[in-house]
Amino acid sequence: MKKKIFALLAAGTLVFSLAACSGGPASYKDGTYEGQSSMYEDLESEDENGGGNGYGVVTITIKDNEIVDCEYLTYELDGTLKDEEYGKHNGVVTNADWYNKAQKAVRASAAYAEQLKETGSLDEVEAISGATISYNLFGEAVEAALDSAKE
Repeated sequence: MKKKIFALLAAGTLVFSLAACSGGPASYKDGTYEGQSSMYEDLESEDENGGGNGYGVVTITIKDNEIVDCEYLTYELDGTLKDEEYGKHNGVVTNADWYNKAQKAVRASAAYAEQLKETGSLDEVEAISGATISYNLFGEAVEAALDSAKE
C-alpha cells in the first residue's frame, strides 16, 4: 500500500515537473542549481538490502533558459553515494541478483541526467525498466532545481 501511495505522489510530482520543463511560461536564470528528491524508503520490503531506499540529488546548469548540463546522483538513506559499490555487503557481492539490480539503477541515474542534458526537457526523459524509483526521484529533484532557477 505504501508503495502505491509513493508511486501516486511521484507520478503527480512528475506531471507537475513535466509542465514546468515543457517550455511553458517558466523563465529560468542562468546558473547552476541543485535539487533533492524526497527520501524513498520501502517499508514493505523484506529484502535485507532495503529495496532501493534512498534519495536523489540533481545539479542542473542553465544558460539562456536552456538546460546545458545535468548530473544526477543517488544516495542511500545514510548519505552514502550509490556507486560501483552499491549492492555489495562490506565490499563483497553476496547476492548477484541484488547487485545487478542495484548497478542497473546506478547506470540509469547517469542515463537520466544525460537524456535531460541532450533533450533539455524532462518529458523527453524515458524511464528505464527496473529503475522506476530512480526515475521518479529524478523528476522530483529536477523540479526542485528548476524551482530554484525560476526568475
